[in-house]
Amino acid sequence: MSKPVILCVDDEPDILNTLKMQLKNEFKDDYFYELAESGDEALDLLEDFQEQAQVIVVVSDWLMPGIKGDELLIRVHQKYPKIITVMLTGQADAAAVDRAVKEADLYCCLYKPWSSKELIETIKSGLAKL
Repeated sequence: MSKPVILCVDDEPDILNTLKMQLKNEFKDDYFYELAESGDEALDLLEDFQEQAQVIVVVSDWLMPGIKGDELLIRVHQKYPKIITVMLTGQADAAAVDRAVKEADLYCCLYKPWSSKELIETIKSGLAKL
């Protein structure tokens, strides 16, 4: 049986690498950590992974080219309602966050620059609800 997957989505590779490092430092090899640089890439990965492994958390930036984070998380929630959705942003407006809360069952919105402790606590508390 495959390990569950935590998917991080951001158009900045440095942020993705930092997220992966912080998650891996805390959760070690309990999960697979997948990275996507766009909403479209994230949706493709979700499609691929749902066949062999279960994506359990999606952490997404808001301001990205193409699909913005709130729209991505809404699509994720519509197709995979059990996935914990987290927005990580420095620029989301209140309306986008509110929309994600209502339509994507947004678990939490973290603001950049985030603390590793805050990220880990959010993921742990989200996973406890599964």
